[in-house]
Amino acid sequence: MEVTATGTREFEAAQIAANRDLYGIERWGRDYFDISSEGKVLVKAPTENGHQPIELMEIIQGLKDRGLQMPVMLRLENLLNDRVVRLNRAFQHAIETCEYQNKYRGVFPIKVNQQQQVVAEISRAGAPFGHGLEAGSKAELLIAMASLDNKEGLIICNGYKDEEFVDLGLQAIRIGFQCFFVLETPQELAIILQRAQHWGVEPLLGVRLKLSTRVDGHWSGDSGDHSLFGLSTRQLVEIVDTLKEAGKLHFLQLLHFHQGSQLPNIRNIRDGVREACRYYIDLTREGASMGYFNLGGGLAVDYDGSRTMQSNSRNYDLDEYCVDIVEAITESLDPHNVAHPLIISESGRWTAAPMSILLFDILSVSNFEPESLPEPLPDDLCESLKNLLFTLEHIEPKRLQESYNDAIYYRDQMRQEFHIGEIRLRERALGENICLMILNQIAKLVPQMSRPPADLVDLPKKLSDIYYGNFSVFQSLPDAWAIQQVFPVMPLHRLDEEPNRSAIIADLTCDCDGKLNRFVGRDGCEPTLMLHELKPSEDYYLGAFLVGAYQETLGDLHNLFGDTHVASVRVTEQGELEFIREIQGDSIADVLSYVEYQPQDLYQRLREMAELAVRDGKISVQQRKEMLGMYSESLRGYTYFENQGS
Repeated sequence: MEVTATGTREFEAAQIAANRDLYGIERWGRDYFDISSEGKVLVKAPTENGHQPIELMEIIQGLKDRGLQMPVMLRLENLLNDRVVRLNRAFQHAIETCEYQNKYRGVFPIKVNQQQQVVAEISRAGAPFGHGLEAGSKAELLIAMASLDNKEGLIICNGYKDEEFVDLGLQAIRIGFQCFFVLETPQELAIILQRAQHWGVEPLLGVRLKLSTRVDGHWSGDSGDHSLFGLSTRQLVEIVDTLKEAGKLHFLQLLHFHQGSQLPNIRNIRDGVREACRYYIDLTREGASMGYFNLGGGLAVDYDGSRTMQSNSRNYDLDEYCVDIVEAITESLDPHNVAHPLIISESGRWTAAPMSILLFDILSVSNFEPESLPEPLPDDLCESLKNLLFTLEHIEPKRLQESYNDAIYYRDQMRQEFHIGEIRLRERALGENICLMILNQIAKLVPQMSRPPADLVDLPKKLSDIYYGNFSVFQSLPDAWAIQQVFPVMPLHRLDEEPNRSAIIADLTCDCDGKLNRFVGRDGCEPTLMLHELKPSEDYYLGAFLVGAYQETLGDLHNLFGDTHVASVRVTEQGELEFIREIQGDSIADVLSYVEYQPQDLYQRLREMAELAVRDGKISVQQRKEMLGMYSESLRGYTYFENQGS
């Protein structure tokens, strides 16, 4: 008996190790995520006492106990705090190592995740480091002014600015904030100078460069001569001359550039810094005060864990990133005796991505498994069905392409016979099943081929299962649809078992784009994900990881699926789980109001129609009461699938 138990434990341990490799959790999540000895995904929550492990299934149970059904956007405050601390300490270490003669100030771009508790936690965690905020709109500037407690934290104003935007920034300067206006166009300068004179406040100015350095990755359009944002060299000279003529060149203190949101190649970053330094040197020679060097965002997230130059990865780590930047500035400025500026970065994606996980359950599965053939088969089969049966019985590894061609040909012939009425519904169903049997057998043999034909390469993918998840891609993972962003997705439990189903994941929307079909693989992206078979009466939970950057803000209301429930948790120094905040997701009434329906008016119209139905004798008064009660309850309900048994 003991041998059996030991053997079982050894098998489970081996399977957990295999699943670590299969889902890549050690590659993309090694800092924060792992699989427990019970086969469940756990969070290694950073605390002052080290990493405290907590299983995500324990968090899910806590959410259910508190009345929150799936899907839920889970925010892990420990991870957000840790990212802010690690970023600042990494730059501090690089500055000390390189003997750099100035400081670092991080700035979080509010657009990456505008949620109040996210900005509040970043401000709290960043206060000891003077970590600031970047605002690209008036609304974001209002958030920044009310959120920063430490006046050493910078406020960087990017984007196009009207008078009201400028007036708000000038008031921020009045009360002690270091609030920089970064010029996107020469036209903005006149507005800023005029409003500054009106209020009697000296503005802090920066200029955004349009670098010629090209970068790799999806956001390469943010770089080069034809990038959307930034000043050309000619426009920069125009701004300098305007400030000189006005005797206000000392207002210009900051140089800013932004090469892209997710830069996979460290060489691009270093080249961009070096080019920007040339501008910085000449701006000091022109007489500008300078003193601040803002390299924007770009610090990448290794979504697939491959450490490559692919768009979903990066070929560097945090320490290398910081050291390369500090070294590049030092090596560029020192030969010209230019003082080292304060370094600023706007690393929003890297800061926010790990903190959020989309938790969802699987509702059902659709597969392409054929059924057993009936016995006996009918004697009067049409020729197309007989040919399909012959093809099934003569599949050979060396003739897979021929078998595939025959199966498709005879299947299409059978379908045409159905269209013109020569065969009946049951015959077509039998033919489809036989063809499916052929394709499944071929698909199993394809991996044995050294060079499979083009027709057969994608066959296993075409026959993969469809797992229907209780979420909306468009609401919670919009970048997976819009820019084919790959987010790590994996089961949250049963990882001591072998996943034996190859699948894609469909969401609840009635849209062919509402799916996940790009997943983290061992060697790059894979078109399917290995999952477990569903067990009767047992929930199956999945998580989409690293979704804290941009996804909540970019989500839309496709099919009127609204915001999910949101829960924020923290793990204490003692390893105890605290539920900090729970925010109910949108109700149906909420999303209806977003698209200009008045829920009360809808209810009133239904009440009138129900009353008319009572008068016509179609329903009883009691049935009317039940109907209106259901309608009213639905208006208050969750937009996602609700398990009434929970």
